[in-house]
Amino acid sequence: MVTGEGGELTREDPVEGRGCRDAEPLEGKTMETSDSEIVSTRRERIAKLAREAPDMVLKTLAHHIDMAWMREAYRLTRKDGAVGVDRQSAEEYARDLESNLRSLLERAKAGTYRAPPVRRVHIPKGDGKQTRPIGIPTFEDKVLQRAVVMVLESVYEQSFLDCSYGFRPERSAHLALEVLQHALTVMAGGWVLELDIKKFFDTLVHRHVQEILRQRVCDGVIVRLVGKWLNAGVQEAGVLSYPEAGSPQGGVVSPILANLYLHTVLDEWFEREVKPRLRGEATLVRYADDAVLVFTHEDDARRVLEVLPKRFGRYGLELHPDKTRLVEFRRPARRRGGRDDKPGGPGTFDLLGFTHFWALSRKGNWVVKRRTATNRLSRALRRTLAAISTALEDPRVLAHAGEKSAWPLRLLRDHRQLRSHSGVLRAHQAAVAEGPGPTVATITHELEAHGAGVAAVSAAASTHRARLEPRCVAKP
Repeated sequence: MVTGEGGELTREDPVEGRGCRDAEPLEGKTMETSDSEIVSTRRERIAKLAREAPDMVLKTLAHHIDMAWMREAYRLTRKDGAVGVDRQSAEEYARDLESNLRSLLERAKAGTYRAPPVRRVHIPKGDGKQTRPIGIPTFEDKVLQRAVVMVLESVYEQSFLDCSYGFRPERSAHLALEVLQHALTVMAGGWVLELDIKKFFDTLVHRHVQEILRQRVCDGVIVRLVGKWLNAGVQEAGVLSYPEAGSPQGGVVSPILANLYLHTVLDEWFEREVKPRLRGEATLVRYADDAVLVFTHEDDARRVLEVLPKRFGRYGLELHPDKTRLVEFRRPARRRGGRDDKPGGPGTFDLLGFTHFWALSRKGNWVVKRRTATNRLSRALRRTLAAISTALEDPRVLAHAGEKSAWPLRLLRDHRQLRSHSGVLRAHQAAVAEGPGPTVATITHELEAHGAGVAAVSAAASTHRARLEPRCVAKP
């Protein structure tokens, strides 16, 4: 999922998509070329065929992938991402671009292309106590994955439902939140079922991925390439392993495979099988593997919650027992217990880094609002303070800071120095509590001897002077 550190929604690298919290674009930003228009026409042709024949199994798609398609795939591939196991950068690959792309195309269609293992790294997750594994493909592998994604996207965008918002063209986390907020308002709230899939990307069953893919796309070249990526292996700390399940977060192809998987497991099943059997209204909003379901009736919500583990278990997935929960989220005016909009407590839920709750508008009406989830805000503050501390250690930061930024940086540095010398202050404060204590000049001299900055000394002197004033007034 996917939000920035302050709750701001972003699209990130590595999935090329998910996992790393340094927000980066999913695709390259280079200017369109003549190939772009050619490829766009072909993609629209594929989309039209898929739209007009929704039940047709498409067996011939790889012929669309030619040099123009590969050049467009290269253009759309990020050039500033981390390098893979071969340590080849985009700049190095571009030195002989035409030859490299032609060789890649020939190997892909001939079946001789060998998908290299992904390089695994770990990034902080949630509160920072856990980590999320991220797989980084080689640059050449990213280009080929992008070429295949362009085909798959043209096909499956005609089938994906409106409830899905993650890593899809013209859709975003912002849109998902807006749609959810509107649905909750129209339904006057209800019962919200938060879904949390335990280690989703690590537990995708390769056999099910291939079976779901072949139900619509049965082109030999594409199916073979997807299989190679699923079984490419993972290299971590120099050790190569071959997981029996999962699709590494970091691959360009991973997001669309995840959407395809959950489209079958959840989206279609909920819309076609579940909703017609419910007593009241229901809404599903999903962003990648983050999803919430809203029901007007509690009994509907509990029935679905009861069958969901069985449904997911059929496809090798498991719902997190603690994070998957049912929340009463009815509009407060219609609740017996009255208002309960305290974030993190009953009557609230989280999605995409935001806590949703009921609150009164300026006109006195109950509306659904959202604020940055507590864990995201705390993590953002920790990272910000850590970045500031690191910067203040480097004298070049202050040397090159502008006039407007130099003063706040010096103030922060001196504030930190003051805290680091808090032992000196506490000792003197204890002495002041027992007797006359030292003079302001004494404290100033000791702090300067310990290397405190001007602002720290001034602040300490002011504090001590304020402590002494009541004693002076009390004296006869």
